[in-house]
Amino acid sequence: MLLQTTLSLAAAAAVIHVWLMMRIGKTRTAEKVMHGDGGNAFLMQRMRAHLNFVENTPLALILIGWVEMTGRGGQWLAIIGALFMLGRVLHVIGMDRTNANAFRGIGTITAMLTHLGLAVVCVLIALGKF
Repeated sequence: MLLQTTLSLAAAAAVIHVWLMMRIGKTRTAEKVMHGDGGNAFLMQRMRAHLNFVENTPLALILIGWVEMTGRGGQWLAIIGALFMLGRVLHVIGMDRTNANAFRGIGTITAMLTHLGLAVVCVLIALGKF
Protein backbone atom coordinates (compact mmCIF):
# COMPACT_ATOMS: atom_id res chain seq x y z
CA MET A 1 0.00 0.00 0.00
CA LEU A 2 1.38 3.36 -1.07
CA LEU A 3 0.84 6.02 1.58
CA GLN A 4 1.03 9.11 -0.66
CA THR A 5 -0.15 11.59 1.95
CA THR A 6 2.19 10.29 4.64
CA LEU A 7 5.13 10.12 2.24
CA SER A 8 4.52 13.67 1.01
CA LEU A 9 4.19 15.05 4.53
CA ALA A 10 7.28 13.17 5.71
CA ALA A 11 9.20 14.72 2.80
CA ALA A 12 7.90 18.18 3.75
CA ALA A 13 8.90 17.53 7.37
CA ALA A 14 12.42 16.56 6.26
CA VAL A 15 12.78 19.81 4.31
CA ILE A 16 11.53 21.88 7.25
CA HIS A 17 13.87 19.97 9.57
CA VAL A 18 16.89 20.76 7.40
CA TRP A 19 15.82 24.43 7.28
CA LEU A 20 15.67 24.47 11.09
CA MET A 21 19.12 22.88 11.35
CA MET A 22 20.54 25.48 8.96
CA ARG A 23 19.04 28.34 10.98
CA ILE A 24 20.67 27.03 14.14
CA GLY A 25 23.98 26.50 12.37
CA LYS A 26 23.90 30.05 11.02
CA THR A 27 23.15 31.44 14.48
CA ARG A 28 25.87 29.30 16.09
CA THR A 29 28.42 30.57 13.57
CA ALA A 30 27.38 34.21 13.96
CA GLU A 31 27.40 34.02 17.76
CA LYS A 32 30.48 31.75 17.98
CA VAL A 33 28.67 29.14 20.09
CA MET A 34 29.76 25.58 19.35
CA HIS A 35 27.89 23.64 22.06
CA GLY A 36 24.67 24.20 23.95
CA ASP A 37 23.18 27.67 23.86
CA GLY A 38 26.17 29.52 25.33
CA GLY A 39 23.77 31.70 27.29
CA ASN A 40 22.55 33.22 24.03
CA ALA A 41 18.80 33.84 24.26
CA PHE A 42 18.25 34.01 20.51
CA LEU A 43 20.06 30.71 19.95
CA MET A 44 17.97 29.15 22.72
CA GLN A 45 14.79 30.36 21.01
CA ARG A 46 15.87 28.78 17.74
CA MET A 47 16.88 25.57 19.47
CA ARG A 48 13.49 25.39 21.20
CA ALA A 49 11.69 26.01 17.90
CA HIS A 50 13.64 23.11 16.40
CA LEU A 51 12.96 20.86 19.37
CA ASN A 52 9.27 21.75 19.34
CA PHE A 53 9.14 20.64 15.71
CA VAL A 54 10.89 17.38 16.63
CA GLU A 55 8.51 16.86 19.57
CA ASN A 56 5.30 17.36 17.60
CA THR A 57 5.90 16.17 14.05
CA PRO A 58 6.54 12.43 14.56
CA LEU A 59 3.25 11.86 16.37
CA ALA A 60 1.31 13.73 13.68
CA LEU A 61 2.99 11.66 10.95
CA ILE A 62 2.28 8.43 12.82
CA LEU A 63 -1.41 9.30 13.25
CA ILE A 64 -1.69 10.38 9.61
CA GLY A 65 -0.02 7.16 8.50
CA TRP A 66 -2.34 5.01 10.60
CA VAL A 67 -5.43 6.75 9.27
CA GLU A 68 -4.14 6.46 5.73
CA MET A 69 -3.35 2.74 6.19
CA THR A 70 -6.99 2.09 7.08
CA GLY A 71 -8.03 3.48 3.70
CA ARG A 72 -10.15 6.16 5.35
CA GLY A 73 -7.86 9.05 4.51
CA GLY A 74 -8.33 11.03 1.34
CA GLN A 75 -8.08 14.67 0.47
CA TRP A 76 -9.21 15.81 3.91
CA LEU A 77 -6.22 14.04 5.48
CA ALA A 78 -3.78 15.72 3.09
CA ILE A 79 -5.32 19.11 3.92
CA ILE A 80 -5.03 18.46 7.67
CA GLY A 81 -1.40 17.42 7.19
CA ALA A 82 -0.62 20.49 5.10
CA LEU A 83 -2.21 22.76 7.71
CA PHE A 84 -0.17 21.04 10.40
CA MET A 85 3.06 21.69 8.47
CA LEU A 86 2.06 25.30 7.85
CA GLY A 87 1.36 25.65 11.56
CA ARG A 88 4.81 24.27 12.38
CA VAL A 89 6.44 26.86 10.09
CA LEU A 90 4.36 29.65 11.64
CA HIS A 91 5.41 28.47 15.10
CA VAL A 92 9.08 28.67 14.09
CA ILE A 93 8.62 32.21 12.78
CA GLY A 94 6.84 33.16 16.00
CA MET A 95 9.63 31.69 18.12
CA ASP A 96 12.08 34.22 16.66
CA ARG A 97 10.16 36.95 18.48
CA THR A 98 10.52 37.67 22.17
CA ASN A 99 6.90 38.59 22.79
CA ALA A 100 3.69 36.58 22.54
CA ASN A 101 2.49 36.67 18.94
CA ALA A 102 -0.09 35.24 16.57
CA PHE A 103 2.42 33.13 14.60
CA ARG A 104 3.46 31.15 17.65
CA GLY A 105 -0.10 30.91 18.95
CA ILE A 106 -1.53 29.71 15.64
CA GLY A 107 1.29 27.20 15.30
CA THR A 108 0.69 25.83 18.78
CA ILE A 109 -3.08 25.60 18.37
CA THR A 110 -2.69 23.95 14.96
CA ALA A 111 -0.47 21.23 16.46
CA MET A 112 -2.83 20.63 19.37
CA LEU A 113 -5.93 20.46 17.20
CA THR A 114 -4.21 18.19 14.68
CA HIS A 115 -3.14 15.75 17.38
CA LEU A 116 -6.51 15.75 19.12
CA GLY A 117 -8.51 15.57 15.90
CA LEU A 118 -6.47 12.71 14.48
CA ALA A 119 -6.62 10.88 17.81
CA VAL A 120 -10.42 11.08 17.71
CA VAL A 121 -10.46 9.87 14.10
CA CYS A 122 -8.21 6.93 15.05
CA VAL A 123 -10.52 5.93 17.91
CA LEU A 124 -13.60 6.25 15.69
CA ILE A 125 -11.94 4.08 13.04
CA ALA A 126 -11.01 1.50 15.69
CA LEU A 127 -14.63 1.43 16.86
CA GLY A 128 -15.91 1.08 13.32
CA LYS A 129 -17.71 4.43 13.45
CA PHE A 130 -15.68 6.25 10.77
